[in-house]
Amino acid sequence: MQKRLEHSIDPSANKLAVIADVFVNRSVWIVGGDGWAYDIGFGGLDHVLTTGRDVNILVLDTGVYSNTGGQASKSTPRAAVAKFAASGKPSRRKDFGMLAVSYGNVYVAQIAMGSNPAQAVRAFREAESYRGPSLILAYSHCIAHGINMTTAMTHQKDVVQTGFWPLFRYDPREAHAGNRPFHLDSRKPTKRFKDLAAQEARFAMLARTEPEHAEHLYALAQQDIDDQWHYYEQMAGVEREIFDEFEEAEA
Repeated sequence: MQKRLEHSIDPSANKLAVIADVFVNRSVWIVGGDGWAYDIGFGGLDHVLTTGRDVNILVLDTGVYSNTGGQASKSTPRAAVAKFAASGKPSRRKDFGMLAVSYGNVYVAQIAMGSNPAQAVRAFREAESYRGPSLILAYSHCIAHGINMTTAMTHQKDVVQTGFWPLFRYDPREAHAGNRPFHLDSRKPTKRFKDLAAQEARFAMLARTEPEHAEHLYALAQQDIDDQWHYYEQMAGVEREIFDEFEEAEA
């Protein structure tokens, strides 16, 4: 359009050429951490998801308030030691992805670049192409995890293989097409939570200081993983029709 306007002698076309960039489709992304998304900014973020606007949201999920010193957030997993959770977080983490899925018109994906880069790229492409609110939850390693940061990306494979961070995509367009909108992209867990806990100081330090309490929380954390995986498997088999108010209005 800009090339055609540049060669036009119409005065109106010259005026339009000055603001032609305004008509370009823009990719709008909101980026933040889990402390913002799950806790202090959840109300505003939830409002954005319900507007139906074409906006993309990327949450870098470290499971703690990384920028302010490693305080526990609602994304902090059970049994993890963090500030304000010195004896291990006693409750399970918020499943923000499923909260967003419940709206039905939000594209939602949970990714781990180090575990499955192809799935991560596909999620970004689908989120960008979806004309509505999109939410991507990206597993992000952090020094507060107490791991060898030089192997952090490969460590994400263990995180996924334990079922601690399942990979999935929920695409409302699939529901409109009569297909199953929820895609479970990771395989059934092959490792136990205790295997992961032994690799990360945020869990292992509790086993050294309070071994009996740690065993109790580890068992609950494993149950959290098992319950969530069972629920996700059920979700992957559900066909869902979504009412489109815009199509109804046009009819």
